[in-house]
Amino acid sequence: MQAFWTVAILVAYTAMLVFVALRARAAREFVAFSLARRRLALALVFGSLSAAYVGPVFSVSFVGRGFTTGFILLAVGLAYAVQNIMVGLWVAPRLRAFGDCHTLGDVMGHAYGRTCQLLAGIISVGLCTGFSAVMAKAGGSIVKDVFGTPFWVGVLVVVTLTCLYTTFGGLRASVVTDDFQFATFAIMLPAMFLWILAFRVPGGSAGFVHQVLIATRAGWDAASPSEVVGLVLAFLLGETVIPPYANRALASKTTRVSRNSFLLAGVFSVIWFTVMAALGIAARGIVPFGTHEDAVLITLVKATMSPPWHAMLLVVLMAIVMSSLDSLINAGAVCLARDVAGTLVRLSDGRALYVGRVATVLIAATAALAAILSVEKVPRIIDGLLICYNLWAPAILPALVLGLWVKRPRPAAGILSVSTGAGAAVLLEFVVPKAVVAAMEIPSILVALLIALAAYAVGHWLIPQGGPSSGLGTGRSEKGAGT
Repeated sequence: MQAFWTVAILVAYTAMLVFVALRARAAREFVAFSLARRRLALALVFGSLSAAYVGPVFSVSFVGRGFTTGFILLAVGLAYAVQNIMVGLWVAPRLRAFGDCHTLGDVMGHAYGRTCQLLAGIISVGLCTGFSAVMAKAGGSIVKDVFGTPFWVGVLVVVTLTCLYTTFGGLRASVVTDDFQFATFAIMLPAMFLWILAFRVPGGSAGFVHQVLIATRAGWDAASPSEVVGLVLAFLLGETVIPPYANRALASKTTRVSRNSFLLAGVFSVIWFTVMAALGIAARGIVPFGTHEDAVLITLVKATMSPPWHAMLLVVLMAIVMSSLDSLINAGAVCLARDVAGTLVRLSDGRALYVGRVATVLIAATAALAAILSVEKVPRIIDGLLICYNLWAPAILPALVLGLWVKRPRPAAGILSVSTGAGAAVLLEFVVPKAVVAAMEIPSILVALLIALAAYAVGHWLIPQGGPSSGLGTGRSEKGAGT
């Protein structure tokens, strides 16, 4: 009977999702594929932005961390909320003011020239693929835990379904399906927490408060100050204006819509992180201690829900994964078409649209393969995300933010900052022994950021104006991806 309900509800939800995606219609121009013609209203941008960032890390992993460390990780979540609000106030409106830009790389190109745009595009495609692999891994794990299928089968099912509607519908299909999925999980998971708190937590509200104190104290005792600071910095900076969020800022109807969407998403994130950590704490006494962090939520659902609701919560978890995955795949495809191919070769609008669709399939396939191959090497979802954070922030943020605010940004400054920041981040993450990084007692993301800022200063003040630059114009027309 449980299998019947699971399959029936999953099929029904998939049918509704396909219907919603078809209503968004296929993109017939590159501006529709990449930015939904810049016509997204506040409700669409806010819902899609929130759905994109929630993902499996801010749901599955936060529940698992709440189970083991109480509300300690909530401080990290608040840093993420602050980041959203800061972006809404000072970055998103400036991005939207670039009326002819499709990507962050475009913005970097306006500031520093096409060489910097190409570098930013390559990094954006790589990081979107990495983020997508993390989401694919989470989706494969959920399908495996529920149906008992091999992990690789779950990865292929989730990635294939997401890729289908993203390839043809572009950003609008991603946004519309994200909003549909956002409405699903933003209601279901908080309702689940209230039901468990009312009827399943041993000792009721008093028992819950007792578990809050025990778990949070244990988490505080186990965490070192440098670890907490590193996590706060990673969540404060690591997802700042990553390509899917930048695309939504650029696709907003107006600068006001762009600003308010990020502000509202920041406020919502505080509520969401609190509920997820609280769900993890509520699981104590229900879920056996020693359960893997990424399996706590699934185990809690199985232990407390009857078959129909169990199946419905499975759908919610799949919605959480797919709403992040489709945003990342689309953003990476747009960056590849616009910033990489469009910078190297002059593309017509039709050719750019074709490249974007092919890139969607390639990124999805690469992410699926990476997820399958890395299943043992990256045991926790949050570990994979932190790797991406540590690479993105030093490589892009200094040059991007300074390029938006400095009156006359110099090409050499942007090129040096991006290349040096990316190189330092890769070395610290993959080459320098972990023991050496830990001995520094300074988060590696901060070290790489300081190196990137120093490189920017060298390029801005020490290299003459006639020094290294792209030598290319920065103007872009709306009709072509490479003009």
